[in-house]
Amino acid sequence: MVDYRVRYAPSPTGHLHIGGARTALFNYLLARKHGGQFIIRFEDTDQTRHQESGIGNQLDGLRWLGVDWDESVDIGGPYGPYRQTERLELYRPFVEQLLREGNAYPCYCTEAELEQERAAQEAEGLMPMYSGKCRHLTAEQRAAYEAEGRKPSIRFRVPENRTIAFEDRIRERVEFDSNGIGDFIIVRPDGIPTYNFAVILDDHLMKITLVIRGEEHLTNTPRQIMMYEALGLPVPDFAHLSLILNQDRKKMSKRDESIIQFIEQYDSLGYLPEAIMNFIALLGWSPKGEEEIFSKEELIEQFDLDRISKSPAVFDMDKLNWMNNVYIKKAELSRIVELALPHLQQAGRLPAQLSEEQRSWAEALIGLYQDQLRYAADIVPLSELFFREEVVFEDEAKAHLSEEYIPAVLGSFLKQVEQAEELQVDGVKAMLKAVQTETGYKGKPLFMTVRVALTGQMHGPDLNMTVYLLGKETVLSRVKKLL
Repeated sequence: MVDYRVRYAPSPTGHLHIGGARTALFNYLLARKHGGQFIIRFEDTDQTRHQESGIGNQLDGLRWLGVDWDESVDIGGPYGPYRQTERLELYRPFVEQLLREGNAYPCYCTEAELEQERAAQEAEGLMPMYSGKCRHLTAEQRAAYEAEGRKPSIRFRVPENRTIAFEDRIRERVEFDSNGIGDFIIVRPDGIPTYNFAVILDDHLMKITLVIRGEEHLTNTPRQIMMYEALGLPVPDFAHLSLILNQDRKKMSKRDESIIQFIEQYDSLGYLPEAIMNFIALLGWSPKGEEEIFSKEELIEQFDLDRISKSPAVFDMDKLNWMNNVYIKKAELSRIVELALPHLQQAGRLPAQLSEEQRSWAEALIGLYQDQLRYAADIVPLSELFFREEVVFEDEAKAHLSEEYIPAVLGSFLKQVEQAEELQVDGVKAMLKAVQTETGYKGKPLFMTVRVALTGQMHGPDLNMTVYLLGKETVLSRVKKLL
């Protein structure tokens, strides 16, 4: 049994994005499979992007998804605090060690000077990289800069002519040349550590054994390994997840409107969290066999790093909607009603306060479409025909109305409805049987004719229930108008 301590460490900059949810989920599944610990901490040192609500949004999104954790800001733990801005004192001894041992140095360059340096390098076609201008300052030079009122940042001294190599648990051996990195800032002039420095200290102090994160962090890894080594700290294992591409196989951006990108949006639209978890788990990970529908327990049982692909994952909204529909079909109607009913109310189709009769009708309506719903909000466009003043006929339906048997079938059906005290589902079935007996028409001439007259559509859900839900007054009005 491997003793995994893994973590999800987002910046609290907004809502839980699908990429972050996948990172959290993979960490969670691995920890639960092996009886390890899953930690959530927040990297909030970048105050320009920080949103205080971002912490709650992240945790709420993961809770909705069905993910739980062993340590974080809400439940505490033995290695807290779980926000970087509350851990600043913990970092100081490590900064002092790097300075004392010559593995870091103060840099007095201003932002304007650094920008000028970057521009000159780019003009020469070079990769922008710090020149090392402050690498070998004398004590006198440092004193002179400080006399000017300059506050230094602290830079890590990158070893020259080194190959930084590590075995990635997904990508196997990865190598970087230290000469292409350049000395980088680990503490800003305001005393706040940068991401690359704080993250290694947090992972060390929280005893993280495996870092599972997105591919975008791959180029950070050599910097982090060099700092681990300079501090004499053990280096954790790394596993970098592939990118998530959109359906056009292009890198997914947060402005890509072809994909619903935030977990909160799925909740709002009435997706089922277990379907979203199932779908996200398959973004880059493949189970054994052909099965694609898994409960959380089954995902935990099957999950393994060895089955995570190096290739990018494609986010297919059509597949997600298919998968969510599978879960909706299996769900109790009462659960789907609770998800779909607010959408009908928000659309003005139903009042905010429902009578017992109105609620019963709404439940039957939602049940009529349960098998067709991709997500709960779909109930609004799917059920539109029940709320229209006039029937809107599809082209194919219009063509059907030219059949010679239309007047006979609808005339007979009209009499049956007029004679009924009220419409009931079983009663509608008996009415259609009576029309068949009277006119001699059955099958398509009978059932499709009634459906087209009442809905304007050639195909749809259960006809008996459709007639019942439309109600006697609407049915009479639509048939009379057509006749």
